[in-house]
Amino acid sequence: MKECLGIELGSTRIKAVIIGEDGATIASGAFSWENKPLADDVWTYDLADARAGLTAAYAACADDYAAKRGVRPASFAAIGVSAMMHGYIAFDAEGNLLAPFRTWRSTNAAPAGAALSQLFGIHIPNRWSVAQLYQSILDGEEHVRRIAFQTTLAGYIHFLLTGRKVLGIDDASGMFPVDAFTGTYDTRLAGVFREKTELDVTALFPAVLKAGEDAGCLTEAGARLLDPSGTLQAGVPVCPPEGDAGTGMVATNAVRPGTGNVSVGTSVFAMVVLDKPIAKTNPHVDFVSTPSGDDVAMVHCNNGCGELDKWIALFGGDYASLLTEALEKSDPECGGVRATNWIAAEPLVGVDAPNPYLAHTPDAHLTRANIIRAQLEAVFATLAKGMEILVAQGVRVTQFTAHGGLFKTPGVAQKVLADALGAPVTCPSEAGEGGAWGIAALAAYRNYVISGGELPLADFLENILFADNAG
Repeated sequence: MKECLGIELGSTRIKAVIIGEDGATIASGAFSWENKPLADDVWTYDLADARAGLTAAYAACADDYAAKRGVRPASFAAIGVSAMMHGYIAFDAEGNLLAPFRTWRSTNAAPAGAALSQLFGIHIPNRWSVAQLYQSILDGEEHVRRIAFQTTLAGYIHFLLTGRKVLGIDDASGMFPVDAFTGTYDTRLAGVFREKTELDVTALFPAVLKAGEDAGCLTEAGARLLDPSGTLQAGVPVCPPEGDAGTGMVATNAVRPGTGNVSVGTSVFAMVVLDKPIAKTNPHVDFVSTPSGDDVAMVHCNNGCGELDKWIALFGGDYASLLTEALEKSDPECGGVRATNWIAAEPLVGVDAPNPYLAHTPDAHLTRANIIRAQLEAVFATLAKGMEILVAQGVRVTQFTAHGGLFKTPGVAQKVLADALGAPVTCPSEAGEGGAWGIAALAAYRNYVISGGELPLADFLENILFADNAG
């Protein structure tokens, strides 16, 4: 058995992908879900929906596999789970959820993020898990004293499947700053936080693992959660759970220092694997890790394709034809049409409340192509502003790779992104499968290590999974 399963819980879809030993996608399935506002600045998903969606996405994937192979899968070489990073999921000692899940999209922890940034001397985004924890303390929330375990969405699902409280180093780096040298949470900063709050994040947060390391196996309960039919058997190795940033790096073969990638979905972000240290104090640059532990500078925008999706639906819902028309028939400068995609707050450019708009000059050429082109450019405009910050710090990337469903239409979003960043953009052939493919690839790497393989992750991707994929 050489096939691997990857599941990613994204902002709008929970997706399952089965890949072969060459990295080619064999089958896929998905379940749609949506976040809901708890308050003006807090967003949530019901964890019951996460569990149900996990089962539904796997069922759709297994059905697709059975349609192609004549039998539903009973086992895999390895399994991986990924999800949206950051956020707040806290449990007591009996495993009871103490507060509704607060997602990365929540902006309520801005005071905590600012305070921790000053305390630590490095930038702590308000969507990070430690910021959400500290905001709960600042708000005097009673449940804080009862927290026994805090994790991310990927860590939660991994726990349900394996019983292990662990996290891949990329996802962990969005909970609390990690030390690239030790491969775990920064002990000095953990001490500073403990002195300030009397809470020990090294005990409350999941243990940190790098790509390829032992993260447990699928339990009987985990197998039944994925596949209630009983076909899928327990005992399958499961790779360390990762965040969508890490799976984006893997899906674009951008884990080696000096490489960069762009991930596009409900949010959009660019990541550059650093080949030398840069200052970590800029409030618009996040610092995370590759799944193998190298430092990464990230420019993250809260808003991605959400506003574009609405205009595509308004004009007929056919992404391929509308995007192609926008590229081929739009006028220079979009015919005088301008747009923003800020359907949520956008801290990177100082927008603290939703503010989407479509504007045009009095003599604008108001065509469908120009409107869609303006919306497409809006997806990347804020990102381009953020990348200027990295360039000013001496970071250089000669080429980006990109992934996400927006790139399934060949050459359109890819060209607009290249224009926005002023650099060539390559899309791998599996780019449209996004993070689900990326975590399946990390599962394949776990199987490779179990089988005695000694290549580091970057070489494994380049020499095995991407060997025949020029992009």
